[in-house]
Amino acid sequence: MANGALLFQSIGYPLELWTPHLARLRPDLDVRTEDNPGRADEIHYCIAWKPKPGSLAALPALKVVFSMGAGVDAIVADATYPRHVPLSRVVDPTLSQSMTEYVVMNVLYWHRRMHDLQSLQRLRKWRQIASPRAEQVRVGILGFGVLGQAAATALKALNYRLSGWSQTPKQAPGVTTFHGSEGLEPFLRQADILVCLLPLTPGTHGILDARLFASLPPGACVINAARGGHLVEDDLIRALDKGHLRGATLDVFATEPLPETNPLWVHPKVVVTPHSAAATDPAAFMAHVARTITRVDEGLPPENLVDFARGY
Repeated sequence: MANGALLFQSIGYPLELWTPHLARLRPDLDVRTEDNPGRADEIHYCIAWKPKPGSLAALPALKVVFSMGAGVDAIVADATYPRHVPLSRVVDPTLSQSMTEYVVMNVLYWHRRMHDLQSLQRLRKWRQIASPRAEQVRVGILGFGVLGQAAATALKALNYRLSGWSQTPKQAPGVTTFHGSEGLEPFLRQADILVCLLPLTPGTHGILDARLFASLPPGACVINAARGGHLVEDDLIRALDKGHLRGATLDVFATEPLPETNPLWVHPKVVVTPHSAAATDPAAFMAHVARTITRVDEGLPPENLVDFARGY
């Protein structure tokens, strides 16, 4: 029997996608919603995505907060968050699989010149375009954590030349790794296709800017499947218009949904997808929640804890 209630707060998804899985695993759990939260001091667990600042601080009996997604920036950015309360982020194999599919699809898209071939199709022009062999294409993964390493494993099977960058040293077979501020420039110089999978922190906000694009080889492509806050949109458009960058795939944006007036919608070198690279699987996420609540009730620490000093 759980020792307290669980609150769904600002998750942004229909509850009926999630609650049946939790009810199956923990039928004893007192599940509450923002519309009917009951007494704040009875809530020991909270599932949140983009909660209003101060809302979590108003729950005095919290034992653990679960982030609905792999990214926790919206929660960490709340200066009032009670830092003594553990924040658990989802680490879901289905999420890694979906992100890997998205990354591989778009690496192949730019490597095999599909954007150019589609342009020729619209013009009804029959023209073959040569593509380099995969082992000649250098793919750099900016953010070499769980998702980045999963994508690298799949790309390695296709014989791409792989590199990864992270804040702290990491190693992976078949991947040249770089780390820290001193490793960023040499990492960028050899990335023909740059894949951004970074967590969004104060240190990575706006990292995809004019300076970074200038460090990439001429004709490079950019894939951003991390957070919209990483990208300086005007700098990207300028780099594309000048011809330094060949193209970009963007799944995330500073403002979502992307406004109809945003020039990225119609830019001839940009592929826009509506934040659909990877979504948290309700069944897998609720299994994580149920397992963690059991651990906490037994006096054990939660899993997949966020380091507030690093922001992820």
